[in-house]
Amino acid sequence: MNTRMTYILLFFLAFAGCQDNSTPAPSGAAGTAAVNDAALSDDAYGDLVRRSYQYVTMYNVNNKFALSQGGWNTCNASTSLKDHTMQDIARPNNDTLYTGCMLDLTQDAMIINVPAFDSAYASLMVTAYDHFVNIPLTSRRDEFDKPKTMLFYTKRTKGYDGAPVEGVDIIFEASGDFISAVFRVMPHATEPERFQRIIAQKQSVRPVSLTKFLGGEETPYVQPEFPQVGRTNADTFGTNLLEVMQFVINHTTFDADDPNDQALLALYAPLGIAPGKTFDPAASSNFDGARARAVAENIQKEWLAKIMDPAIGKEFQPRMFQPKGQTDLETVLAVSVFGPIGLPQEEALYPSIATADGEPMNALHDYVIRMDADEMPPAGAFWSLTLYDRDNGFFIPNERKKYSVGLNGGMKLDDSGGISIYIAAEKPEGVPDENWLPIQREDLALTPTMRLYEPDLEKYAVWVPPAAERIN
Repeated sequence: MNTRMTYILLFFLAFAGCQDNSTPAPSGAAGTAAVNDAALSDDAYGDLVRRSYQYVTMYNVNNKFALSQGGWNTCNASTSLKDHTMQDIARPNNDTLYTGCMLDLTQDAMIINVPAFDSAYASLMVTAYDHFVNIPLTSRRDEFDKPKTMLFYTKRTKGYDGAPVEGVDIIFEASGDFISAVFRVMPHATEPERFQRIIAQKQSVRPVSLTKFLGGEETPYVQPEFPQVGRTNADTFGTNLLEVMQFVINHTTFDADDPNDQALLALYAPLGIAPGKTFDPAASSNFDGARARAVAENIQKEWLAKIMDPAIGKEFQPRMFQPKGQTDLETVLAVSVFGPIGLPQEEALYPSIATADGEPMNALHDYVIRMDADEMPPAGAFWSLTLYDRDNGFFIPNERKKYSVGLNGGMKLDDSGGISIYIAAEKPEGVPDENWLPIQREDLALTPTMRLYEPDLEKYAVWVPPAAERIN
C-alpha cells in the first residue's frame, strides 16, 4: 500500500480517551499489571484504562443513542442529511442515511424486518459494548435483494437458546445484551423519487419481541437501571468507571480462550468487579478516578497526535472495525479514541487528505483539491469528501449547509471527467457551487476526509489520494 496514504479512523461518538507513553503490556492475562486496592501503580492504571477504553466508549455511545431516540427496543430512521448542529458524533456522515435500532436482548430475543433497499449501497452494522464490528448484511454481497426477518439474541437472553424460528430468515448471536443494529443506506439525494422510496423503506424497519412475533402476550418492557453515562469518556473514567464496568462485564460475553478478555477480567477481579456481581462502591475505595481520568486524557492526546501518520494508517487499515478475533487491542483503542464504529475496509475506506506542502490545514487559508479523470477514487458504489474541524470532528458551520462533495452532497465534474474541490472563505470565481466547501476565516485546524464505498482494494493499493494545495 502506498506510504503516502493517510487513513483516518472514523465514526460515531468520539469521547475523550487516553493512553500513557509506556510500552503496552502483553495481551495475555499474565502480562497485565497487578491491580489491587492497596496500591495501584502507574502501569496498573495505564493497563486498566487501555483495556477498558473500548467498553467505556461503546457504553457511552450505545446508551446515548438509545436515550436520544426514545429508549431501547426502538428504531429511528434519519430522513435528511446531517448538518453542523450535529455535535453528538465525531466526524458524522453526510453521504448516507441511517436507521438505528437500539436493542435490549436481556428480557427477550428481538426481531427486525429487513427491507429490500433500492440503493447503490446499504449495510447493516451490529456493535455491542465490546466495540467489535459485525456486518451481517451488505449490498456488496447482494443481501438486500429481497425483504428478510432477522432475530438477535445473546447467551443471557431469557427463554431463547438460538433454535430455529418459523418465519425468521437470519439468527444472529450478539456478543452483548445492549446493541446498536444500524442500517447505513446511500439515499440518492439528487434523485427525488428514488430518495422518497428509500426513506419509506428505512422508516418501515420496526423491532418486535420474539414472544409477540410468535403471537404470545409479552411482558411490558422494563428498562434496567443504567450507571450514569459520561459526557465524554474521560468523565466516565474519572467519575464512575468501576460501576460502568461492572454493568458492562455483566452484559458482555467473554471468551475463556481469548487472552484480552481474560486480561480484562483479571485486572478488575481484585477491585471487586466480576461477572454476575453487583457493584459495591465500598469494595474499591482506594481507586483514584482522577488518576484514571488523567491517563485517559493522555491516551487521547497521544492518539490524536499520531493517527495521521501514514505508516500507522497502513498498519491498522485491515484490522479497523472488524469482528472479534480479526482485530487487536491497539487498533480497537485507536478507533475508540478517534471516532468509534465504522465499516471494515471491504465496505468502506476513509483516506484523509494531506497538504501538498506538508503543513497542517487551517481555516486561515484557502485550499483546492484536484483530481483528473484517471485520478478519481476507486469506489465501486460511490465516494464523497467531507470537511471537519480537526480537534472535535464537527462539520464547519455555514449558511449553505454545505459540508461534503459527492453524489449526495452535490458535485460537478469538469468536461474531462475530473473535479476541483475548493475549501475557501469566499467562493472563487467560476467555481460551481457544488464544488465549494465554505469555511470561516479563523484559526481552526481542518481535516478533509474521503469515504470510498465498496472500494476496489487492488486498485486502492496503488491509488494516491489527492493533496490539498494552498491558494495564495
